[in-house]
Amino acid sequence: LRVDGKTGNIYTTDIPIDREMLENCNLFEEDKCFLEIEMSITDMVKGIGSGPRLIEGLIEVLDINDNTPQFSSPILTLSIPENTLIGALFAIPMATDRDSGSNGVAEYSLSTGPDADQLFGLQVALDTDEKQPQLVVMGNLDREKKDSYDLNIRVVDGGNPQRASSALLRVTVTDQNDNQPKFERSHYEAELPENSPPGHSVLQVRANDADTGINGEIEYSIHQASEAVQRLLRINRTTGTIHVKGLVDREDISVLRFFVVARDRGPNPKSTKVPVIVSVKDLNDNAPSVEIRSIGLVVLQDGVANISEDMPVGTPVALVQVSDRDEGENAVVTCVVAGDVPFQLRPVSDSNNDRRRKYFLQTTTLLDYERIKDYRIEIVAVDSGNPALSSTNSLKVQVTDMNDNTPNFSPALLEVDFPEGNQPGDKVLDVMASDADSGSNAELVYSIIEPSATRLFEVDAKTGEVRVKNMLDREETERFEFRVAAADKGIPSKTGTATVVVNVLDRNDNDPKFTLNGYSFSVIENMTPGNPVGVVTVTDADKGENSKVKISVEPDNGNFRIQDGTGTILSSISFDREKESTYTFRLKAVDSGDPPRSSYVGVTINVLDENDNAPYITKPANSSYKYLSPVTPPDTSIAVVEAEDMDAGPNAELQYSITGGNPYGLFQISQSSGEITLAQEFTGKHNGLHRLVVKVSDRGKPPLHTTALVHVFINDTNSNTSLIEALVGHSLYTPLDRDIAGDPNYSYSSRSNVWYAVLAGAAGVILVIVAVVVIRHWLQKDTKSGYQAGKKESKDLYAPKQGPKNGKVKKGKKNKAPKPTKPLEEDEEASLQKGLKFNLINDVNDSPRIHLPLNYPPGSPDLGRHYRSNSPLPSIQLQPQSPSASKKHQAVQDLPATNTFVGTGDNNSTGSDQYSDYSYKANPPKYNNKQVGDYANTAMYPRENIYWTNRVW
Repeated sequence: LRVDGKTGNIYTTDIPIDREMLENCNLFEEDKCFLEIEMSITDMVKGIGSGPRLIEGLIEVLDINDNTPQFSSPILTLSIPENTLIGALFAIPMATDRDSGSNGVAEYSLSTGPDADQLFGLQVALDTDEKQPQLVVMGNLDREKKDSYDLNIRVVDGGNPQRASSALLRVTVTDQNDNQPKFERSHYEAELPENSPPGHSVLQVRANDADTGINGEIEYSIHQASEAVQRLLRINRTTGTIHVKGLVDREDISVLRFFVVARDRGPNPKSTKVPVIVSVKDLNDNAPSVEIRSIGLVVLQDGVANISEDMPVGTPVALVQVSDRDEGENAVVTCVVAGDVPFQLRPVSDSNNDRRRKYFLQTTTLLDYERIKDYRIEIVAVDSGNPALSSTNSLKVQVTDMNDNTPNFSPALLEVDFPEGNQPGDKVLDVMASDADSGSNAELVYSIIEPSATRLFEVDAKTGEVRVKNMLDREETERFEFRVAAADKGIPSKTGTATVVVNVLDRNDNDPKFTLNGYSFSVIENMTPGNPVGVVTVTDADKGENSKVKISVEPDNGNFRIQDGTGTILSSISFDREKESTYTFRLKAVDSGDPPRSSYVGVTINVLDENDNAPYITKPANSSYKYLSPVTPPDTSIAVVEAEDMDAGPNAELQYSITGGNPYGLFQISQSSGEITLAQEFTGKHNGLHRLVVKVSDRGKPPLHTTALVHVFINDTNSNTSLIEALVGHSLYTPLDRDIAGDPNYSYSSRSNVWYAVLAGAAGVILVIVAVVVIRHWLQKDTKSGYQAGKKESKDLYAPKQGPKNGKVKKGKKNKAPKPTKPLEEDEEASLQKGLKFNLINDVNDSPRIHLPLNYPPGSPDLGRHYRSNSPLPSIQLQPQSPSASKKHQAVQDLPATNTFVGTGDNNSTGSDQYSDYSYKANPPKYNNKQVGDYANTAMYPRENIYWTNRVW
């Protein structure tokens, strides 16, 4: 239903009213059906504050003939015993019609075939306001002739137009049964608690039959039951006990009315019926219902009610109806407003029943939109059942605004940075004001107050977007300040203002600039990575981020990097001038502008030399020698020591000096060129082999040096090459602190004439001694023949002495007096000896090469046997490659052609003992640990990695 707000007329809506579907309108025909209505009336003359008036009423829903009467089944069965008296009546199951009054069942009619036209008729009787159709027996029935008849029964209601339906009535002729069952009571009543479980016993009906046997056995059935009865109840056909079949809910149906039929089992069954009324007893199984509806002029939509903030106290906001589907105490409901809100419930009237109460939800204080814009009101209803049930419903009340607030800018000062060189119409900023009001009271219009500012700026009246009208120039004006107003559309209008400050920013229109057009830095080689190489300076004429510059290396191969923020160039490598002496790259300076601007500058890094390479000898070879005649005049050039240094500058400037093997001062060397010349004439004692120890040093700080051996053989002839080579070979293994300079026995030969007479006189004795020696030699020939394979000589003149145990050397005590000076000081000798290596360069032509013959002429010394048995060093195998000059920190030294002289020898060879007095009279000291260790543990060919290992190089 709906009501016209002005006239008060009540109208139906597009939802049809169906009387049969309304609650409690389809139980019994005599019941009337009503719709409850309520209306609110507001007196506009007195004003809204006077509140609405509530009117309640009932609208009766009248029935129309919209339902057809129906039999319970399309086939009805009726049993009639044979020999039944003419005029006997048999009840036919009634038809039902959901309509009421005249629209209900009006009349029945019976149609028979030719075989039953004289046997059956129809009579309608009134039974408890119902029309009961009865079949009248009009002729004699003989079961033996015909045991069943099919008739057609039709029912018509009293509506206009009428509605009708029909069913097949099948009459079965049975044997005679002359007593009908009788119930113990005329009617039955019972109470059934709602929510009773299925199978619960409601009541039991009892009937008795005077017949015996099968004619006295009774069956019970529910008759004329509504759909609700059929759904909720069932009866035990034998005992007559009625049980709960489905879920019983009093709120759906409170009374169940039906008939129970008792029928015997005779061949012609007789039946009787009794009315049964079952009242459903209420339980508190329904929580109260809280319904909120609009009232008066306050519109309630989707659970939201709007009320103006200027409404007086006590203004109704909504109508609240509280009901409970239960009854009695279970339906008595108490209703309250929960929470601390400025609203309360006031009963509409005192005449409300307990099951349904109505309240006005009204204000208790003045409302303020700016303080609280909306309220969430929760209404709680609690019934009086045990235990009590409750329910809640909520309503949102929105407070509508009045124009009582001024627009407000937050913050009141708006400062923005804006770049120069803009385009006209570019956006500067958005100004935004807020108004605590709402609706048109909060709709704002923006404007610029100062006329002078409108030449350059404009503001959108609706959005507050400030745009620039012309191009700004920071050099002309760097800062603008003006005011913006915001006015609402309320009546009267209210206005608020804000100050706008525009700072003009610089554009990135300048490239970064290096202070120099190019940079050149110098670094020393071997400087560790991470050290600074140089510093560059970059400036940018722009401001802010546009002047922040980052420097990077191009190409970035990882050799250099820039320290953040300082412009310092750091190295990521260790420099080696011998590998690369100059590095060239570019530095790129990029500012932080958008888009960024950049510039480049070239950088050159020059690597300064460091004295990290010792000189190395290129010629002569240590194993070579120079032959000189004893009459060689002074200042004769003997040899030139040539050396190279991989360093540069003073570190590669070499100076030469003779540090050993020149005790007589026979030789001198040019400090700059390395040329060795004869300083004075030779004398007889100078004949023999001279070994000059030449030291080659660079001018670095500290200086590095290496040592070369120059052999000079002075004699009238050099025909005995094997002897010279043996002497040179022996020299290579003589410690450097021993001078090898001519004939060491020359002083004894001058007195040899004095002894000639003595020797002549003792000739006879000598002959005897010689004979004895020859005999002993002949007897011990096999075992004392000089050298035997696998046998060790009794004396190893050149075997190295064992060093201190564990390789430790005793340290000199502090403040101890120095030992007398030796020809070569220990530290110099150690460095020389350590630096001594042997040059095997094949293209040295300044002296003959040493080539040991495999067969010596008769009478020559067996040097091979001598050195094979006495040499402290094993045989070596040499690689033909020349040392490379690319590796650092190692001086190239000369190696001997061999350190073992091998010869075949023969039976006529003489032992080398007779030459030992001439070559080295005294047994030389065995090699110290330093000398042997240097040769054994130092890479002699630095670039071929040759070591003395397992008796071979």
